[in-house]
Amino acid sequence: MTGTGSDRSPRARLRALRPESFGADPTGERLARIRRSPNFADGIFQNPESARRRPSGSTVEFAKIYFDKEGRSRRAPTGTIPVHPTTVADLAKAPATGLRLTWMGHSGILAEIDGHRVLFDPVWGERCSPFPFAGPKRLHPVPAPLAALGPVDVVVISHDHYDHLDLPTIKELAATDTVFAVPLGVGAHLERWGVPASRLRELDWNESTEIGDLRLTATPARHFCGRGLRNRQMTLWASWVVTGPEHRIFHSGDTGYFSGFKDIGATHGPFDATMIQIGAYSEFWTDIHMTPEEGMRAHLDLQGGAPAGVLLPIHWGTFNLAPHPWAEPGEWTRDAAEEAGQAVAFPRPGEPFEPGGKLPGEAWWSALTHPIARPWRRPRGVEVVAEETRSGDLDLAGEV
Repeated sequence: MTGTGSDRSPRARLRALRPESFGADPTGERLARIRRSPNFADGIFQNPESARRRPSGSTVEFAKIYFDKEGRSRRAPTGTIPVHPTTVADLAKAPATGLRLTWMGHSGILAEIDGHRVLFDPVWGERCSPFPFAGPKRLHPVPAPLAALGPVDVVVISHDHYDHLDLPTIKELAATDTVFAVPLGVGAHLERWGVPASRLRELDWNESTEIGDLRLTATPARHFCGRGLRNRQMTLWASWVVTGPEHRIFHSGDTGYFSGFKDIGATHGPFDATMIQIGAYSEFWTDIHMTPEEGMRAHLDLQGGAPAGVLLPIHWGTFNLAPHPWAEPGEWTRDAAEEAGQAVAFPRPGEPFEPGGKLPGEAWWSALTHPIARPWRRPRGVEVVAEETRSGDLDLAGEV
């Protein structure tokens, strides 16, 4: 007999035992395409600029800071984070300007652009972790049930870390008719979780796909990937440009600052709005996450060097993924915006706004946090390296 479970190789049997949340490794033509990518060399995907992937300093030193009692108290709000109460009702009305953004928390955004609906990095799970009983837990509830948002034309994923690619969320979306636009290799995870290959648009950097009147382009980012016990760097990470007939927007995904923002802006900008990662930074891993100051610099680069459009800060306020106080990214982004003369939106989770209209600007977090010190700035000439965790963004064991 052939094809029985007893005939499978040891490697195949191990794959069968792999937790579903780990996803799947690219194989077949997907793997062949990865190997043909100009961004794949020496057996892994490469960053646009050098970025090492392990934390600087000792694990012991980092653990002292991360688990310090006083520091831990500052990484959680002192009260209940206000979630916008009428998200679903507000979304039922068409945006007057043709562009509306709704921050769902962390990096999740519902973008309504020129008659289309784009959902970026949706994470509706309670934890960003491979396991439901461990890992960073939400600091606030989701603003609305996923199904209550209504039809979505395309779901855009920036990379496969747990705080951006969430198994229960993808499974719920797989039951709809939506299309998924993902970086090269990430489609293997989605297919394992029930998304048909016909609904996948899998792109390398600087490749585009058209969905209705929108053009979506995967653009470079400075980060890394991984969900399983070994971080093989076999799936790509990306930022995204979405261009419609009247508007254009940019989503950074996770990234360290790099000079490529200027090139992205020159090719695809300027943008009506950018959604920029400004949280989960640390002096232990400066290569793959941006501080608020760097996030502002990235926005200005994307806009040709001068204040323009609206910046929506993302990747903060929902999960505790770094040693800094939970609200520090918002406060420091306000400082950076004032210094640059740049318009910034600070919505509560679930609060829709139109970049062409009145912007939410209240520091809603100020009553829920301890006093915040002045910004930490990267010391010049210091080499820093980085890594992220299976349960969020930091791998304290040094291996993903």
